[in-house]
Amino acid sequence: MFETALSLAYPWLKAGHVISVISWMAGLFYLPRLFVHHAERAEIGSEMSETFKMMEMKLYRVIMTPAMMATWLFGLSLVAIPGVVGWWFAPKFIAVVAMTWFHVWLNARRKEFLADANSRTGRTYRYMNEVPTVLMIVIVVVVFVKPF
Repeated sequence: MFETALSLAYPWLKAGHVISVISWMAGLFYLPRLFVHHAERAEIGSEMSETFKMMEMKLYRVIMTPAMMATWLFGLSLVAIPGVVGWWFAPKFIAVVAMTWFHVWLNARRKEFLADANSRTGRTYRYMNEVPTVLMIVIVVVVFVKPF
């Protein structure tokens, strides 16, 4: 009964998953860019620094974290439907776990900025900004191209 209901809900679950992934990815791309500018342009205690802190907090708490949670909820719901998961699930799962780790890493950096304790340069955040891009490419190729 439960599996039948999930199967009927499949297109809606898939749509919810894609929408939440897009929202989460937007935040994963944007927050490190905010950190670049915060690290390079905002003096500690300045109005600009405080504005960056507010922007970073709202992006993380209001957009990114709910989107990540929805991504996991929709994704796990899809996994529960018989026949949906293929061999590609293991590498995708590993990449999503890595993306979740990156999400948590960004929160730790956000808290450092909040405490005026950031010790990283804008260059570090520019490099880290590539992490979600690489993970996204892995996920899309594994799920849609199935190269192996």
